[in-house]
Amino acid sequence: MSAPEVPYDRHYRESEAACGPPFVELVTFAEAHLKPGDTVLDLGCGQGRDALVYARLGARVHGVDVSAVGIEQLQAAATAEALSLTTEVADLVDYRPSGRFDVVILDRVLHMLPDDDTRRRVLHLAMACTGSGGHVLVADEPKHRELIRGALLAGSWQLVKDTRNRTFARKPGAGSPAG
Repeated sequence: MSAPEVPYDRHYRESEAACGPPFVELVTFAEAHLKPGDTVLDLGCGQGRDALVYARLGARVHGVDVSAVGIEQLQAAATAEALSLTTEVADLVDYRPSGRFDVVILDRVLHMLPDDDTRRRVLHLAMACTGSGGHVLVADEPKHRELIRGALLAGSWQLVKDTRNRTFARKPGAGSPAG
């Protein structure tokens, strides 16, 4: 039995880079802070534009997306480059990761969710599975900036990048493997 069709499946089939290149800020963060072996969870990874960058730098990446097409394309790209990463087809609303991660990425994911309560739940999920001293990297629409900032600040996270469309934060705790 195949996975049900989701809206992005058609979009991904039409282009190998349907969402464009990775955002410069996410790449710059990885180049400056990531160490080989750091663990990265890419929530809503799509075709893997961020997951591939982080895997190329030696991170142990786990990508999750609702689109089986996007996951298949990510796996094919990783195989073509001999990169090792794991993937999973799952709806983030119901997803429960195992373990803790040094970096959790939410790249243009929150605005796809149906309402602010769901956005908060997924953001809190990302925060909960980030290890002590780790980072959550969020790229989203400006209209969700206060929701994102509010959740992070309420948890005593340190904002390390806070612009109109990007909020990167460090979880309180011991020194971070990623920065």
